[in-house]
Amino acid sequence: MHEMPMPGGGAMSMVWMRMPGQTWPTVAASFLAMWIPMMAAMMLPSLAPMLWRYRQAIGSSGATRLGGLTALVGVGYFSVWTAFGAAIFPLGVALAAVQLQLPALARAVPVAVGVVILMAGALQFTAWKAHHLACWRSPWRGRTLRVDAGTAWRTGVRLGLHCGYSCAGLTAILLVVGVMDLRAMVVVTVAITVERLAPAGERVARAIGGVVVGAGLIMMARAVLSS
Repeated sequence: MHEMPMPGGGAMSMVWMRMPGQTWPTVAASFLAMWIPMMAAMMLPSLAPMLWRYRQAIGSSGATRLGGLTALVGVGYFSVWTAFGAAIFPLGVALAAVQLQLPALARAVPVAVGVVILMAGALQFTAWKAHHLACWRSPWRGRTLRVDAGTAWRTGVRLGLHCGYSCAGLTAILLVVGVMDLRAMVVVTVAITVERLAPAGERVARAIGGVVVGAGLIMMARAVLSS
């Protein structure tokens, strides 16, 4: 009996499955327990410089609470990624359930993965991507940051939203290739970090998009030829 490809890449991903004796809340909690550290590891290379810039932006006026306010920015940021994970989990479960019930659909997954990767690459060229990438790179340009907990929290949430929106396509690649695939995690992490920290981030994003589009076309062609 052949294993069905599932969302999350490769063979049937246990991330989306409920084992005997498990409840769905337990499965969801296990997914988030995997998702949050994974996102932290992937996003910290680009988040750490941003937190340092926040510390510099509030300067000596927040010196007595500098560490706490910076930590609160990080908490707000990762609360957004936790919410994204909570939204992604039921979608993954639903897709996994459909594939189990419809074997013909499961056989089409390789092509579908190629389509997702192609669309993710195309997203890199859009004004929407450029806008959120620019907002990430200069999140408080033209604004004066107040030195209080509420502003720190909102700053973190704003960073998290721009982060999630700007790397939606690259995150989608990770989800369809394999959330547990270390190689995919490293490649996506490098791509996200470079387009945010490189001097010409928008051009880098488009270059990454070109590579991703090519990979998607190759994957689709291979899937069609091998079917």
